[in-house]
Amino acid sequence: MSLLFCILSFFLGSIPWGYLIGKTKGIDLRKTGSGNIGATNVMRVIGKKEALITLLLDILKGAIPVLVIKLTSYGNNHILVGTVGICAILGHCFTPFLKFKGGKGVATSIGVLLSYMPLAGALTVLIWIITVKISRISSLGALVSFALLPLNVILINYPKDFLVFAWLFTILIYTRHISNIKRLIKGEEPKIGEKR
Repeated sequence: MSLLFCILSFFLGSIPWGYLIGKTKGIDLRKTGSGNIGATNVMRVIGKKEALITLLLDILKGAIPVLVIKLTSYGNNHILVGTVGICAILGHCFTPFLKFKGGKGVATSIGVLLSYMPLAGALTVLIWIITVKISRISSLGALVSFALLPLNVILINYPKDFLVFAWLFTILIYTRHISNIKRLIKGEEPKIGEKR
């Protein structure tokens, strides 16, 4: 049953909402803008309304599997719940529907966090918003907020199991943002609203 939860979570996470929304407009997001299928590129290429829809759907596909398993008899198994969350994020990042090339995983990770450890998730969102408000750079918001995630988990005094998953979320986000980090170092990372 645990394996089934993980598989279902992966496939729910793998639904490429940004790509599908782009297709309804006759646009392949993989071939325009940053080439990413996430909300930031949707906003850059298509528009704010479509970006908001993409953002919400990507958050939900991380939140739903975690909330569902928490309502079952497995809900007190923090390791299993965290693993289910990781599977949803991996599904988004490596979707089989797009030849295992997906998004950066930020919105889906936020959905998982808000369901798995709500206080740490809320702090992550707040830090992301503040960083983006100041810098106008979405990737920087993700990098700063997830860099602070393990510290937030410690300060909130979550059990050690949660800290392990906090580090996994952070490592995964940083791994997916290597190209962004290189552009940030060079001062070439585009701000929100800028065309690429």
